[in-house]
Amino acid sequence: MVGSGHRPSRRSVLAAGTGAVAAGALPLPRPPSGHQPMAQPTALTPQQQAGQRVVFSYSGTTVPQSLLDQISSGQAAGVIFFGGNISSLSQITAAIKQMRQANLRSPNPAPLLLMTDQEGGQIRRLPGAPALSAKQIGASADPAGAATDAGTGAGNLLRSVGMNVNLAPVLDVYRTAGDFEDQYQRSYSTDPEVVSLCGRSFITAQQATGVAATAKHFPGLGPATASQNTDLRPVTLTTSLSQLRNVDEVPYVAALTAGVDLVMVSWAIYSHLDAAHPAGLSSTVVQGELRQRYSFTGVTVTDAIGAGALSALGTPGQNAVAAAAAGMDLVLDASGDVATGRAIVSSLAAALQGGTLGASNFTAALGRINALRNRLF
Repeated sequence: MVGSGHRPSRRSVLAAGTGAVAAGALPLPRPPSGHQPMAQPTALTPQQQAGQRVVFSYSGTTVPQSLLDQISSGQAAGVIFFGGNISSLSQITAAIKQMRQANLRSPNPAPLLLMTDQEGGQIRRLPGAPALSAKQIGASADPAGAATDAGTGAGNLLRSVGMNVNLAPVLDVYRTAGDFEDQYQRSYSTDPEVVSLCGRSFITAQQATGVAATAKHFPGLGPATASQNTDLRPVTLTTSLSQLRNVDEVPYVAALTAGVDLVMVSWAIYSHLDAAHPAGLSSTVVQGELRQRYSFTGVTVTDAIGAGALSALGTPGQNAVAAAAAGMDLVLDASGDVATGRAIVSSLAAALQGGTLGASNFTAALGRINALRNRLF
């Protein structure tokens, strides 16, 4: 993800941790995870409805009052945390408690979506599990067992500090050593079956702890070269439809079968799916490929809405409206600036009121988001 000038790219900030996992409550049994729409609380204003689709971010280790106000007014779906927000497990636990208390005053007090990238190896925002990278897991003697341990470890760690969503696992099938996903060992394997096995094991184990998993980055960033970083610039992947369907999308079939709660869609353009739009702004990809072809009924979430791949297309607010029109449920703002998140909310609200975004589709997205929130702690 690309942030604002004061926040490094989400992918470049490698919050590797070495501290021990804080003692936390044992995981509670996870409720049934069927993706059934749930009625949205009534009497929300358009601004509140829009806010319920935006994930905010902030800078530093102190939660700004502006974010707490945003939450208590019912204009936030959740918060994403980066390494710069976390100085210790006790500190972030206290910060999350503040947010949860603010949410109790919200007109929709369903649990906030409190998330981070705890993939493993170099990509960890919290100090602790999983210690192994995806590549190490995939190359291990028992990939399924190692992925299960990683999913359990990630889930228990996030739960111990109050987070309930992990933006993991990465299901990209990398192609060559040192390419975009392999340079930080974020991909399990060049073999889609190994990626499927590991992804399914990680998802099942983590979601058993009560922490939602996110399969990313659909339909796959595995073909990207080391320089093809959507955080920084537009990326077009010319991968054939046969390769996409028989390699890159294969792990998503396994993830959906495992009941993964969220899917993050890539900002790359896939020329053989939709040559005109980044995947997350493409109804062909989101609705046609993910929802219809693969029957995903859970929550879709964008990659960072301020990514360099989108900067020439409009403001974050304009791109958020385009993403929502394409079928994305949650808009993720990684700027570290609460004001940017508020501007995105206002853009979505104006599009809803003006008819650019249809009320029925808006309500359906809110139903999927609210159903997820009500299943979490």
